[in-house]
Amino acid sequence: MDFPIGKEGIEAVLPHRDPFLWVTRVLACDPGQSVVAELDVSPDLPLFQGHFPDYPVLPGVILMEALAQAASFSVLVDRGDEGAIGFLTGIDGAKFRRQVRPGETVRLEGTIVKSSRRLCVAEVKASVDGEVCATATQKYVMAQAD
Repeated sequence: MDFPIGKEGIEAVLPHRDPFLWVTRVLACDPGQSVVAELDVSPDLPLFQGHFPDYPVLPGVILMEALAQAASFSVLVDRGDEGAIGFLTGIDGAKFRRQVRPGETVRLEGTIVKSSRRLCVAEVKASVDGEVCATATQKYVMAQAD
């Protein structure tokens, strides 16, 4: 797989689809080790109608989901397990440092620190223009869809 890749390449690996695919492109991936991806935050996302109408901000839970999707991409490519589902089972030490606004591009970085047959652990970081937005240690259980 040659990087960068866009939506078609991402959908060949991740089981997520619109409106819940939160990775726009993968810039680089060392399978099973690390990933660098991006999310273009469209001002047209319906969630901004309610979060918040007068001051739209990407919810932190969506930012954590985007990071989980990016890190899972690295794990799935490494295993040749395209289409498997990574269930988020834990988020430790999450810190939110900067708001993400409509129209911004978020850089999603993940380093896989543990990967066994079912459990994966990743250190993740989201940033915009070099400013850290969020960091966490995330845990996933990988499973095939039934």
